[in-house]
Formats: sequence, structure tokens, C-alpha cells
Amino acid sequence: MNQMNPLLKLGLEMGPLLIFFLVNSSQGLFVGTAAFMTATVVALAVSYGIARTVPVMPLVTAVFVLIFGGLTLFLADETFIKLKPTIVNLLFATILLVGLMTGRVFMKILLESAFQLTDRGWQLITRAWIGFFIFLAALNEVVWRNFSTDTWVSFKVFGVLPITLVFTFALLPVIMRHSLETDASKEPNSSEGQD
Repeated sequence: MNQMNPLLKLGLEMGPLLIFFLVNSSQGLFVGTAAFMTATVVALAVSYGIARTVPVMPLVTAVFVLIFGGLTLFLADETFIKLKPTIVNLLFATILLVGLMTGRVFMKILLESAFQLTDRGWQLITRAWIGFFIFLAALNEVVWRNFSTDTWVSFKVFGVLPITLVFTFALLPVIMRHSLETDASKEPNSSEGQD
């Protein structure tokens, strides 16, 4: 598996949204949705071509883009594409919650290559992301139900990413406090026996 450049990875994740924004601005939501679907498939193909793997979250998101985008175009009803972020975020929150309840910490599986945390740290991070996904779902509902389509598209492209970055940086103290390296520096044997 090849390691992907972080900037390229960000570009592949944000590219379809930017195309959605630009085409929606000039051609309207339905043409924008078709462009969004096409760009999403292309981004996944490029990602697979480079890394020989497709990350789980972008893959799930792409499936929902294709399903809800297809419904939007087939039924000529923009409600479906607007509901997609709500449903995807609630799905991610549910998966993480069920994982916690059954003793499987999926955030650890997704991020273990980037961070080495205590079990308590992984649980705290997972709970935070559950809350954040629910928050994003609720925020999407507020925006699409109360503002214009153009405002909703702009929010998706230029609002969600900054909010997510702020949230991620807010988790850094938790990550630092519960990292195995920090534990090891405090108590030499404290990280033994932990995964």
C-alpha cells in the first residue's frame, strides 16, 4: 500500500465538494449533483490508483452520494441530496456507538497508525466523535431547512471543513493526555499490557 501525500488526500476529499459548489453556482443543484457524483467516483478511483486502498469513511460517503444523488436526479427532488449529510453523520455516530457498546472501538482501528492511546483515551475520542457527528447532522438539518439551496451548498463546502478542523484541534489535549508515550514518561511500566 502506497502512502498518499496529505495535501493530495485533502484535495481528493474536498475536490468533489468544490466542483459541487462551482457547478451548482452556475448550472443549478441538479447539474451540480450530477457533477458531484461524477467527481466523487473519480476521486475514489484516483485514491485507489495511488494508495491501492480506499479509506472506509470516504467509501461510505461516496455510496451515499451516489444513492441520494441518484434519487435527487431520478425524482427531480433536491431533498434527497440535502438529507444525505444528516443520514451519513447519524450512520457514523451509530456505528461508533454500537462499537463502544459491544466493546469494539472503531476509532482505534481507523486511527491507530496515527496515534497510540490508552484504552481510556480511545473511548473519550470515540465519544467526542459520536457527539460531533450528531452535531453535524443537526446542523445540516437546520441549514437546509431554513436557508436557500445556495447557502446550504456553501455551508457544506466552506463551513463543515473549518468546523471539523476546530473540533479536531480541540481534541489534541485529550490525545496528548492519554497517549501511551505520555503515560510511559510518567510511569515507565504504565503502557505494558495495553493495545
